[in-house]
Amino acid sequence: MKMMHEQVDFPGRSAVKVKWREMPHFTFPWHFHNEIELLYVMEGIGTSFVADDIQKFQAGDLVLLGSNLPHFWRSDESYLNDSGTLKVKYIVIQFPSDFFKEQILHCPEFHLIGELFDRSSRGIRFSKEITKKASKKIIKVNKAKGLKRILLLLETLQILAQTDEYRLLAGELYHNENHNFTSNRLTKVMHYLNTNYQKKIELEKVAEIANLHPSAFCRYFKEKSGKSLSEFVNDMRISYACRLITEGKMSVSQICFESGFNNLSNFNRTFKKHTKFTPSNYFMEFNK
Repeated sequence: MKMMHEQVDFPGRSAVKVKWREMPHFTFPWHFHNEIELLYVMEGIGTSFVADDIQKFQAGDLVLLGSNLPHFWRSDESYLNDSGTLKVKYIVIQFPSDFFKEQILHCPEFHLIGELFDRSSRGIRFSKEITKKASKKIIKVNKAKGLKRILLLLETLQILAQTDEYRLLAGELYHNENHNFTSNRLTKVMHYLNTNYQKKIELEKVAEIANLHPSAFCRYFKEKSGKSLSEFVNDMRISYACRLITEGKMSVSQICFESGFNNLSNFNRTFKKHTKFTPSNYFMEFNK
């Protein structure tokens, strides 16, 4: 499926674009745009695709998508074959990726929202409880105009920024360049992993780059990234494999070795653990 770039126009040079839609089904294809997007589904079921993540969506879902993150929502087949009784209803809020940039950089009151925007580079799906709380504000954002709309959006973003009840969607490969690392040691490690994850990664080599004993490095890396080195590298490899699969130009065995795995059965097992699909089923699901 070819990916398209959506050019988002802001009417009257407004800082925020809000769309309320009621349609027979979702229609926008696999795409990306420079703007950050908040999507609240009020009615409808189907499958959501965010970078390398595929999962079911339903009424009450709330997702924040970072700048240039590829995505699309596909309605269930029952909506495509329906005579007109089924509908999808949703609100989309879009705003520039540099929204309140100066305040985020310099004002402590905006610190949490800045961190929220950083996390959105992988896409964020929020819990039902947080969605229920934030959706009241989102509906008000849709109805409001002018400065009131901006203030309500900031209140919504603050609710989302303060919670830890969420799940990141895309794999490590889709956000690793956006890490705000303060440690030069970790920057060197990440640069090495970003440029070598398709090859064999030796713990001793990475620990040497960090100037740490291997056992000390394992503790250090887990503390900084939240994952073991092997888990982190596998995330990157599977993210890359998902990209190759959606392009449809290579066989599964070719993708296995191209993405850094040296064993097809291990690749299939790891891929299913990460995505809940086999590589072949992932391709079929994406190209229905």
